[in-house]
Amino acid sequence: MSVTEDSNIGFIGLGAMGRGMAANLAKRRSGDSKVYVYDVVDGLMNDLLSEHPDIVRKSKSAKEVSELSDIIFTMVPEGSHVRDVYMSTTQGICSADISNKVLVDCSTIDIATCIVVRDHIATNFPSARFYDAPVSGGTIGAANGSLSFFLGCGENDPTLPHLQALLANMGKRIIPCGGPTLGLAAKLAHNYLGGLIFIAGSEAMNMGIRAGLDARVLANVFSAGAAQSTIMDRFNPVPGILPDSPSSNNYAPGFKIQLHRKDFGLAIDMAKEVGSRLALGDAGLQTFKGASSDPRCKDLDSSVVYRYLGGVEDWPGRVI
Repeated sequence: MSVTEDSNIGFIGLGAMGRGMAANLAKRRSGDSKVYVYDVVDGLMNDLLSEHPDIVRKSKSAKEVSELSDIIFTMVPEGSHVRDVYMSTTQGICSADISNKVLVDCSTIDIATCIVVRDHIATNFPSARFYDAPVSGGTIGAANGSLSFFLGCGENDPTLPHLQALLANMGKRIIPCGGPTLGLAAKLAHNYLGGLIFIAGSEAMNMGIRAGLDARVLANVFSAGAAQSTIMDRFNPVPGILPDSPSSNNYAPGFKIQLHRKDFGLAIDMAKEVGSRLALGDAGLQTFKGASSDPRCKDLDSSVVYRYLGGVEDWPGRVI
């Protein structure tokens, strides 16, 4: 098995995250290699093809992508979609001969589904290699190629150098997490923490603003002190602090609140399975559930929990 610069790449799932990831792969391909794409929405494939006509090729199914590609990336919303993409008996990836191919699932899903897919591939195509590689960085990171990848393999995996070279086209940090499913475990723990920071950050900003603090001053205080976090520095949930953040653009684009609710719930499930006690899990999940069903917040970036919690958006001194 050899994945090189001349290898054909497959990409399945061109949604909010996959669209930017596939585009960055296409930008950086060279020679005669192609990027074969598939999505259930035909227009998403057409848009990518129009931008990269020499590199991108549309496919009719996940099966066709796997037949034409040496390495296949998948990026779909939920575990049920991953099962269908890989295991559909007529049009799924595994309905083709994927011997000696590399398959990388970048979706954030439950670990049980990942194991089912991995075992199915190992049983039927023992020479194929399957990796979980969920990402962090949101739609902005997907678009500008600055994602972080949490890779479900060890540092001594023989395919790792090839994977790192390819993933570097889409991200800046590739972290081998130790073995199969551990990339997912890392991502679920990460999104659990990130969700709580969004909630706590929203509460802290709102109480400070209501107490009379200028929102920019309070954001600087958090950044300079022990409460500093990348989420608050780059994705502050208060509108008007960071011009390019989703919150300053009516909470769009970004990582939809419903998807963060899904990931937060998966993290709680994982904690229960491994016997990890959570003090804040139920409260956090209820917050994300409430925001996901609130018409003021639904389909918007997860930082919209600030709005759901009654945060002051038109604060004194804000330049709109």
